[in-house]
Amino acid sequence: MNARPELRFDGRVAIVTGAGRGLGRAHALLLASRGAKVVVNDLGGSKEGEGSDSGPANDVVQEIRAAGGTAVVDTGNVGVEEECHALVATAVREFGRIDIVVNNAGISRWATFPEADSENLERTLDVHLRGTWHTTRAAWPHMEEQGYGRVITTTSTGMLGLPDNLAYATAKGALIGFTRSLAVAAAPKGILVNCVAPNAVTRPSESAKKPNIVTASQVNSDRLQALDTTLVSPMVAYLAHESCAVNGEILVAGARRFARWFLGVTPGWLADGENAPMIEDVVENWAEINDPEGYYAPASLQDWTSKFMAHLGA
Repeated sequence: MNARPELRFDGRVAIVTGAGRGLGRAHALLLASRGAKVVVNDLGGSKEGEGSDSGPANDVVQEIRAAGGTAVVDTGNVGVEEECHALVATAVREFGRIDIVVNNAGISRWATFPEADSENLERTLDVHLRGTWHTTRAAWPHMEEQGYGRVITTTSTGMLGLPDNLAYATAKGALIGFTRSLAVAAAPKGILVNCVAPNAVTRPSESAKKPNIVTASQVNSDRLQALDTTLVSPMVAYLAHESCAVNGEILVAGARRFARWFLGVTPGWLADGENAPMIEDVVENWAEINDPEGYYAPASLQDWTSKFMAHLGA
C-alpha cells in the first residue's frame, strides 16, 4: 500500500487570530508543523476580553521555532479595525504575502436576557464578527492580487440555542451569513471561504458564569481528552490547504468526529392559486409546512429561489 502524501503548506503564510491558547494555538502549531509561516496573533486578555498579556502569543511562537518552524508574534486587538490592518501588514512585511487567515479569536461574556446589555453585545461583536470582518478585509486585496487565498471563520453550535450567552450566539450566527455571502464573491478570485464549528473545551467554554453548560471540571477524563482542541485542527488545516475543494460550507469538528452542517428547507405546503391563503390555512397545513421529508440544502440564494419559486415557472 502506498503511503498517503502529506499535505504541506511550504511557501504559504498564515495568520491565526487568538492563537495564544486553546484552539488557535492548536491551529497555529499544526500549520507551522506542515511548513506554513505563521503570524501568531493574540491580545492575551481574559476570556471575557479584559486586559492584555503578550506571554501566550510569545510562548506559541517560541514553541513553533523550537520545533524548527517559522513564526512571528502579533499582540494586536482584532476588536479594533486599525489593529486588524496592522496584523495583515505584519504578515506581508515579515513574509511577503498572506495566503491563509484563520479567524479564531473570541471572547465569552455570559449573561441572560435582558441583563445582556449593549456593552455585552458590542464587545462580543467587536471580537467575533468585526474582528473577522476587518482582518479578512485587510487581507483581501493581497489575496486578490495573487489570485489565491483561504479564509476560515469560526462559528459555534451555540447558535442552536444558548440562552445564557445571547451575544456570543448572535455573533456566531452572523458569521455564517458572512461566510456564505463572501464565498460567492471569493470563488472567481481563487479564494475559498469556509466556516468551522469546533467541539472542544476552551477557555470561554470553561467559564464559571454559565449555569446551563457543562464545565471542564465536570467532564470525566476520557471525555475531556476527546474534547481536546487538537482534534479540531485537522479540519481547519484542510480548509486552509490549496487542495481544499469546498467553498461557503460549515464544517463541525471535534471529539474525533467531522461533519457537514447545512441549512435545510422543507418542500412545505403550496396553496392553490385560486384564493389568497389565510391565517387559518397556515394553521391547517402546519404539519406539511414542517414535514422534513424531501428537504433540500440550498447551495446558494439562487438555488433556493429556483426551488422555492419553481411553481411559478421560468
